Amino acid sequence: MNDRVTITYLEDGIADVRMVRTDKMNALDNAMFKALADTIEELSQKAGLRCVVLSGDGRAFCAGLDLTSMAANAAKGDGEKKGGVTGDLGSRTHGEANLAQFVAWGWRRLDVPVVAAVHGVAFGGGFQIMSGADVRFIHPDTRCAIMEMKWGLVPDMAGFPLWRGNAREDVIRELTYTNREFNGLDAQRMGFATHISDTPHEDALNLAKLIANKHPQAMRGAKRLCNAMHDATDAALLQMESDEQLKVIRTPNQMEAVMAEMQKRKPAFAD
Repeated sequence: MNDRVTITYLEDGIADVRMVRTDKMNALDNAMFKALADTIEELSQKAGLRCVVLSGDGRAFCAGLDLTSMAANAAKGDGEKKGGVTGDLGSRTHGEANLAQFVAWGWRRLDVPVVAAVHGVAFGGGFQIMSGADVRFIHPDTRCAIMEMKWGLVPDMAGFPLWRGNAREDVIRELTYTNREFNGLDAQRMGFATHISDTPHEDALNLAKLIANKHPQAMRGAKRLCNAMHDATDAALLQMESDEQLKVIRTPNQMEAVMAEMQKRKPAFAD
């Protein structure tokens, strides 16, 4: 995993996840797809995890699909082998998603909040991976595009279920149909990014520290509620609010949250 993605576990239960294929601007080859999927799986099992920061090292967040690598693998038949992404896209290998979708969708399905720090380039699959985060800090000069139509493809890495909560439908359609490039300022204005930042990784870590010192079970319940907002009926969402509250109210961690706030100190939560 560590030649494509690294995980550094910081204090307070924060995981600093970085794509590190810097010579290729973190472009997505089969090894990168597998490394990202393995990373998400590891994080899903990590005890004491409170928040994830997702970024790319070097000049870019992620330049999207490595078409040269994928073409070479397809010519050898590697797309049909285990770990390939150009084979049977219809198979649901990771819950409701295939492998290509999981590397973006999986961040949304993690129990804890994910904060993306984006700079340089976020094209195609990279833009969809960014979209899987709960909160996104983006440098104003970041080059962005829903790039797939340029290569005669459609976006198929979970972009549509992720974007529908971000931007207007006509904006998504226009950017998809034209593969027009836009910058970080445009991304924030249209709803794809949360914050503009000249120091996105630093700001993402600062937000992660804030999140990591909140009641962990309440935070996970809040993420479940956020994930359900666009699919659940009003009645189901109202019931879900009550169910999630009953899981945390008057528990020791909830009492600790109250006492720490009143005493102006750092909370000490039990996992």
